Amino acid sequence: MSITLVIIICTVLISFMAFNRFEMTQQLVFWPYEVKRGRQWHRFITSGFIHSGYLHLFFNMYVLYIFGVIVENAFTNTMLFGDFGRISFLIMYLLGIVVSELPSYFKHKDNVYYRSLGASGAVAAVLFSLILIDPLFPIGFLFVPGISFPAVILGIGYLWYSWYMDKKQVDNIGHSAHFYGALFGFAFTLALKPSLMLSFIGRIQSQLPF
Repeated sequence: MSITLVIIICTVLISFMAFNRFEMTQQLVFWPYEVKRGRQWHRFITSGFIHSGYLHLFFNMYVLYIFGVIVENAFTNTMLFGDFGRISFLIMYLLGIVVSELPSYFKHKDNVYYRSLGASGAVAAVLFSLILIDPLFPIGFLFVPGISFPAVILGIGYLWYSWYMDKKQVDNIGHSAHFYGALFGFAFTLALKPSLMLSFIGRIQSQLPF
């Protein structure tokens, strides 16, 4: 069984269990104030396995399933080979949760009211790992069949949107987690195989009209 599928199964099961258990959610949610006060470091990881609702869970797991399998296969068969690749993929995913939450921790560690949850930061890490591996990979939209764009184009738009919305702070979505999770996934994959940068640049240049 793939690591991607194991992560999805665990996330779905834990999320479903927490939906109707307020106390469980409070024990697992990312709560910087409690992390600092009670040294509850587990929240950096556990918060990535619970979600705010069925739609939140569906979109995160759908994106992870579509792109996680591709990235895991690249780690296992093309980049790193074998079990080391699988372990590296799992490490990237888990660290993606942690790294994406670090800015929120430092910003809100004295704010008793701030909480966040969800796998979005880790999913963004997986998506941007794919962008480094294959920047021209066609990505479409779930409800708009027949239309797709190169992954790198959507990636640039995703980063800009996440940065812009984080600055505006007009909703309760953790846009900073999306932004930093994405950057981490790109950097982690590049650190594993630095030669990917040359192929990344080369593939983009091959599509330029000059």
